[in-house]
Amino acid sequence: MNVTESLRAGDLRHLVGKVFSIDSHQSKIGNDEDTVVLSFFVDNEEPAKDLEKFIEMGYMFVLDADVTPGEGEDGKYQVFVELERNRHVAEQIHEIIEGIKKLANLDDMRFRYFKNFKSHSATLDTLTSIIPKDRNAYNLATEENKLQNFSEFFKNSYTDTVIIDESIRFKSTYGTPVMFDIIESGPKNAVYNTIKGPIKLESRDISEVLFLTKVIGNYNITKISDTFIFENSGWAVALKRK
Repeated sequence: MNVTESLRAGDLRHLVGKVFSIDSHQSKIGNDEDTVVLSFFVDNEEPAKDLEKFIEMGYMFVLDADVTPGEGEDGKYQVFVELERNRHVAEQIHEIIEGIKKLANLDDMRFRYFKNFKSHSATLDTLTSIIPKDRNAYNLATEENKLQNFSEFFKNSYTDTVIIDESIRFKSTYGTPVMFDIIESGPKNAVYNTIKGPIKLESRDISEVLFLTKVIGNYNITKISDTFIFENSGWAVALKRK
């Protein structure tokens, strides 16, 4: 698709997050099994409205596009896009992404499926292999490996958990947010084999682990080098403090 005259290539440079989500939010116009929901983070309200209009007016297969009514706690706005779940949906999403890349001057965009810790490059092949194209495939995909879902993994946390791009934020009602970069996630043994370095047992390191247990929740936390590994039911997530 060509960028419209009213919104030109590069107009949203540095304003659109490079990581978007797929099927992480409920559809407002239909059943989740039949509707794919995309979510994009955008800095500032007006660019978010511009992106919403660009998508809704520029792609005939889009069922609906909408902007959050107010900014989130992180100061960003979200643009939600809804598409029919069918055999063409991966190609349609890829077409939208190619347009956004031009607007935002991004070389690459990545997507996170169903609140998964890991993001993937938004190539057509990857979109095709991951996005469920019918309700049966959707139900199967959302049931498998629930602990890959960050909200499920941290459901017993004392904080609200939000992922933006490649970072995760924990925010309690009264405390200062704690931010991490997401390094790795997966079966516990695989994560420990991936993260290299010594286990840190100095008093300062132990104090950090105790602080995170108090702030985030009663998880088994191990510090290896400068990375914290959180465990939950045989699954693990490696996070590096920002």
